[in-house]
Amino acid sequence: MRQAGRYLPEYGELRRQAGSFLTLCYTPELAVEVTLQPVKRFGMDAAILFSDILVVPDALGVEVTFGNGNGPCLTPVRTLQDIAALRPERMQHHLAPVYTAAERVAQALPEGVALIGFAGAPWTVACYMVEGRGGAFTAAKLWAFGKPEEFQRLIDVLVEATAEHLIEQARRGAEAVQLFDSWAGILPSSEFERWCIAPTRSVVQRFKAIWPDVPVIGFPRGTGCMLRSYAEATGVDAVSVDSGVSAEWAARELQPRWAIQGNLDPVYLLVGGTELTDRIRAILDALGDGPFVFNLGHGVLPGTPPGNVALLVEAVRAWRPRGEEATGR
Repeated sequence: MRQAGRYLPEYGELRRQAGSFLTLCYTPELAVEVTLQPVKRFGMDAAILFSDILVVPDALGVEVTFGNGNGPCLTPVRTLQDIAALRPERMQHHLAPVYTAAERVAQALPEGVALIGFAGAPWTVACYMVEGRGGAFTAAKLWAFGKPEEFQRLIDVLVEATAEHLIEQARRGAEAVQLFDSWAGILPSSEFERWCIAPTRSVVQRFKAIWPDVPVIGFPRGTGCMLRSYAEATGVDAVSVDSGVSAEWAARELQPRWAIQGNLDPVYLLVGGTELTDRIRAILDALGDGPFVFNLGHGVLPGTPPGNVALLVEAVRAWRPRGEEATGR
């Protein structure tokens, strides 16, 4: 997750060249280069398309800006009139540079290196659209809990837009797609079905109707024991687990039926050394024998030494189950 981002110096150079974050997202030659940077430096097994979950509201006509270090700012959507003003017909044209970048990355990747596309799940994107920024998302929860029929209209727009966005990424070469529901964990269990599970299920169904063989990875961050009901009800092929989930629990409760992705705490990448390699070993010992994609439990943090990422890659590639180590296999 966030393979290049703010920790690679070569990313910083392109970011300064672009002048703004969205320009970087919407300039195919730059987005391609950022996507390929971690593959070139570390030999990753997959490339994650460089983009952002907020390109969807931007394409729908919501003004989106990214300040320097202050996170995203959006013109809030808080009324039925605001929802009616959204323009789904802009999606394909506005996001054409993103799809061009995906196509070029797919063509440029070495054989055996996959391209992963992604989008924000409807609940998380709606949180930003209603709140206008990050935070506690109180305005979004007030609308969803207080006037659910109104809020549902916004979710319905985002379900269609999100599915369309993922379908087009697969058409351009993405071999798997991921749905980031970064703020699923702020929902109480009483609201989790309606605002996290149901919209995700609808997106997955629409996507699978076109691309039945392209895996969908779901990441409902911060949802703990609700992960199993999420996986069962949404139809995802794989579950990304955050750092708060026990790898042993995921192996027992999830991995018999779904592939797992995760779940190293990104702070270990800041710490480095034996603390990092010991934790990598523990995760792999718990999950490495099943269908598993080693990844972080959230994005790479600013200030992460690239050398620690290289150490991670080396440790993952060197891992063998303890029985195989003993026999030299």
